[in-house]
Amino acid sequence: MIEPLLLTCVQVSTYKNDTVLTNASGFFFENAGRLFLVTSRHVLIDKPSNHVPDSISIEIHTNRDNLAESVMYSIPLYLNGKSNWRTGKDRSGEVDVGVIEVFRDQLPDTALYHAFTPEHLHDSIEAIGIGRRLLIIGFPLGFHDTLHHLPVARQGINASSFGLRFQGNGYFLTDARTHRGMSGAPVVMPARRSKEGVIPWMLLGIHSARLDVGTRDLKMDEALGLNCAWFADILLTLTGH
Repeated sequence: MIEPLLLTCVQVSTYKNDTVLTNASGFFFENAGRLFLVTSRHVLIDKPSNHVPDSISIEIHTNRDNLAESVMYSIPLYLNGKSNWRTGKDRSGEVDVGVIEVFRDQLPDTALYHAFTPEHLHDSIEAIGIGRRLLIIGFPLGFHDTLHHLPVARQGINASSFGLRFQGNGYFLTDARTHRGMSGAPVVMPARRSKEGVIPWMLLGIHSARLDVGTRDLKMDEALGLNCAWFADILLTLTGH
């Protein structure tokens, strides 16, 4: 038996003219019958670093009895000169979350995956107090179970008041050891309710990046070890009709 949570997540590879650029993390989210891939916006485009891929690919399992079997699914990021993905803004500026629709009729008939839904979003901030344990599921530095094509989990805690936007931005903080390649990973904690069904986890956020202090002395001071996670309820807006 494989934990359904692991089958919500996929490694995201970005390409420019068939050349691999970067690897990141992503996960599936379903809303109103439509399936979306969720990742960080900066995975799909990051003009300051001249990161402008034209397509991405993800790996899809195809055999429930043999997880070593999979296929690559390629998704163009632009159609007719227009972006094929969605992102958004809030009152503080751009949100570092991007979604792109995945069309089920283009997937293999035996495609094996699970998706979060609006039912998995938190229903009460009281359950997500400071210091609550959580998991970040992804592909740190591209590391994963290469035989079974599955991600790994990093343990952390909620490091800021979940009821407040940290410094007015649309994210909260986590205290967890993360690396490149985790961008776009889901941040989850065990669900209190039973109606989540096959995935008994609450989806709290989308891991974005490590947070640092500009005044930190690189020789004298250790890195903070804190991370930004954008609130997952932005997905209701980005995946709406």
